[in-house]
Amino acid sequence: MQHEACTTEGGLVTQVGEGHETAADEAGPVLTFGAPTAGEILAERYQLEQHVNNDSAGRQVWRGIDVILRRPVAVVLRHPGGASATEMLQAAVAASRVIHPNLVGVYDAIDEQSRAYVVREWVDGESLRDLVAAEGPLDPARAIAIAHAVADALTAVHATGMVHGNVHPGTTLIADDGRVVLADARADSADSVESDIRSVGGLLYFALTGHWPHAEVGRSALPDANRDSSGNPAAPRQVRAGVPAYLDDLTMDLLDRRVAAPAADALTAELGRLDAASEDEEYEDVGPLRFVQSSSSSAEPIKSTPKILLGVGALVLIAIIGLVFGIRAINDSSDPETGANPPVTAGAGQNPETPAGGETPTTEPKKIALTADQVRIVDPPPGDRDDTGEAAYVVDGDRETAWDLATYTRPNFGNRKEGMGVLINLGTPRALAEVRVSTSAPGVTMDVRYGTNDPGDTSNGDKKLLKEYKKVADDDSEKSTGTNWLFSGFEPDQKYQYVLVFLTELPKNEDGAGYEVKVNEIELYGY
Repeated sequence: MQHEACTTEGGLVTQVGEGHETAADEAGPVLTFGAPTAGEILAERYQLEQHVNNDSAGRQVWRGIDVILRRPVAVVLRHPGGASATEMLQAAVAASRVIHPNLVGVYDAIDEQSRAYVVREWVDGESLRDLVAAEGPLDPARAIAIAHAVADALTAVHATGMVHGNVHPGTTLIADDGRVVLADARADSADSVESDIRSVGGLLYFALTGHWPHAEVGRSALPDANRDSSGNPAAPRQVRAGVPAYLDDLTMDLLDRRVAAPAADALTAELGRLDAASEDEEYEDVGPLRFVQSSSSSAEPIKSTPKILLGVGALVLIAIIGLVFGIRAINDSSDPETGANPPVTAGAGQNPETPAGGETPTTEPKKIALTADQVRIVDPPPGDRDDTGEAAYVVDGDRETAWDLATYTRPNFGNRKEGMGVLINLGTPRALAEVRVSTSAPGVTMDVRYGTNDPGDTSNGDKKLLKEYKKVADDDSEKSTGTNWLFSGFEPDQKYQYVLVFLTELPKNEDGAGYEVKVNEIELYGY
């Protein structure tokens, strides 16, 4: 059996429909009868090449070719057309009026009554969501550059009186040539200019931490931010080390509704200033916030009164401390005994990595190296255990190899067994942060479980394992919306040695004849 990763030709980007799940329109069913096929030409112009996936609103996303202009396009189809497709078509028409290098171009919107479709720019690359899932949190400079590009795109959108309404890691696309593109405008009455701006803060937070701070997305594929008892997200600097203080403040101010949100052009200017400073790694020298509203004659930066008072109080306190130490230094210099004392090094006797007060420093999770002898396939009865040994492919670091599951007649493994998975033995108990799973297709339902031992690589052993193992999180299993799935529900004060990544439902294969998937890589991150 040959094990190859299934990648989408022309890039891994899902062109639309990766935004807020709660914002999706009430779409009709996924096309079944009269479904389009590869090679079909729509409107005598757009030839369908490959079905990429189905988006969160139930629409089909295809890679196609404009046979007249000979350029690649993304075609988004929904069924039926007519009145039920009005919102989708109106949003496409409105978006087509805004031309900007950081916005996905909309080329056409057609209603055939039985079905409707929108033709858009095809972007070779991947979404910010998939990028972070694959590589982990981004370095500050890259996070700033992405947010800067998105804010610039929103400036163009807002200038026309429109609202984007779907700024999200899934709709922020990073092209292979480095261009950042915002896709899939989907505004409704609940969206506003301010919500767009707050979402840029969410993008910064996600890029820096790998977590999404906005609670309104509901149940989504994005891991939720670590929150305090009031539901407020922890600051990026509390989640990972190395985030500059100024960038941390900017991100949290954009998320804090008590702090006035700037206009898009003001935010673009501020991020541009920070983007330029990041080239020389001069974050700490960029100074205070400089949000200047273009609609106001005042050039004063937007700040909240509590922050101003806090800053003034801090300056007064520093002045008093300086005066006290200055007087003491003068007095000490007249003491003949002072010169005999050796100099005292700041922090002497302390661990240099331990902050004052004994607080534990925030460390960033690291990828755990796994070998073939630490993993095995779990295939409970009545499984035939034909996949034994294929677990090695998911930890070999090669995305071109994979555990290739058999084809089933139903998504729940033909209704024959609870599912299948990969058991990982870490050797010793460890604190864990994340599990990342790369698959050949979206739509895989998975969860993460743990136990105290491996009952044995047999049918009875697997049966006992499923009976004794517990889910790490109490939530139901999550269905992946992309090819990179991330789980981060581990308890911070608990250690794990035996971890099971368990698949319970499979996606339909490309020809629609059954259900199957390939698991290319499984990665664990811990401390």
